[in-house]
Amino acid sequence: MADIRIEGLEGLQNLLDQFPARMEANVVRGGLRAAAKVIRDEARRRCPVGDPATLPKGHEPGALRDSIRVSVSSRHGKITASIKAGGKGNVYYAPMVEYGTARHLIKPKNRKSLFIAGLFKELVEHPGATKKPFMRPALDAKCSEAADAIATYIRKRLADLVGK
Repeated sequence: MADIRIEGLEGLQNLLDQFPARMEANVVRGGLRAAAKVIRDEARRRCPVGDPATLPKGHEPGALRDSIRVSVSSRHGKITASIKAGGKGNVYYAPMVEYGTARHLIKPKNRKSLFIAGLFKELVEHPGATKKPFMRPALDAKCSEAADAIATYIRKRLADLVGK
């Protein structure tokens, strides 16, 4: 996970200190969400989509892309934005796509053999999968645009709040 740090925000902090803490947290939370959405959209654009003919039964093409989401949380005064892929339904394989897999053996868990391609096998050697990163390149490509999104959102919200 990468942290984006912006230096030189003392003036902004002084202005935010004039507002109630809850209002300040809402402005920061919204800014982080705006920045995370920029990176999420780029990750969705870069995400590989499987061919429907080669996908296992029960898997939909584009499911990994559609599982990329933004969440913003706040604990102990620290506000955090996360961009996550997978974990929804059948999309458990997001880390395998991002980082790839090594060669490995597949053994049956509850049976004596596996039934693959019309044959019964006691052991299958999987050749591994090449990595197809989409999350990290999205962060690298859109980092400055995300920082601009935070600044734009905070400027707009502060102008609205000061105007009230």
